[in-house]
Amino acid sequence: MLTLFRNLFSPPRHMILLVIAAWIGLTLAEKRAERHGISKENINNVIFYGLIAFVVGGRISFVLQNTPAFLKSPLGILSINPDIFDPLGAMAVALIVTFIYGQRSGLSLWPTLDVLTPFFAIISIGMGLSHLAAGTAFGKETDLLWGINLWNATRHPTQIYETLASFLIFGLIWFKTQNPTPGILFLTFTTLTAGSQLFIQAFHGDNTLILNGLKQEQIIAWTALAVCFVLFESRFKPSEKG
Repeated sequence: MLTLFRNLFSPPRHMILLVIAAWIGLTLAEKRAERHGISKENINNVIFYGLIAFVVGGRISFVLQNTPAFLKSPLGILSINPDIFDPLGAMAVALIVTFIYGQRSGLSLWPTLDVLTPFFAIISIGMGLSHLAAGTAFGKETDLLWGINLWNATRHPTQIYETLASFLIFGLIWFKTQNPTPGILFLTFTTLTAGSQLFIQAFHGDNTLILNGLKQEQIIAWTALAVCFVLFESRFKPSEKG
């Protein structure tokens, strides 16, 4: 029990990095809110409820998929071990909760996503740094000069690749001229992020393999790219007709 409380109140460095990233991202999102006619209070609420749903949803989804293990050790549900987490389940729950809040608050979907794009971009940077701090999302073994020693081998610094790509994408979307069509900023960010992941995942050494060796992360990235291209076309259609 003492160990449990020590873990709860002594978060590891990678968790602190994510909290800092969330705070910076929220600050930048607030700066963009008024430009799109959205109140800071609504943006704060969207991010707050979304983060709570993401954390709780990811944990619940993992527990439901591994119920027998947690029946033997129920206190494990309260552990801050980041491995006890289902990212896809977390994302699904967060999307549902934020969509419901947005609908009830009368928020327009595309302008809201544009406002939240700097937040997503900073979180991406924070994720890269947290992976580096925790030693997760590690790369394949390599003989390259810039390899890093991790888990008893010299590996591709995929966490650094991820962080640098996220910094570059943030710079592109932050200084990008505002497009009059709502949603274009968010779709640009999503497209660039998915494209960078397609490249970076090729150097990862901890991919989830499905369907006879295909990398799950790259399949998700390809799917995101396809969806973005379709949505780009649908967003530009009104202006072409006009």
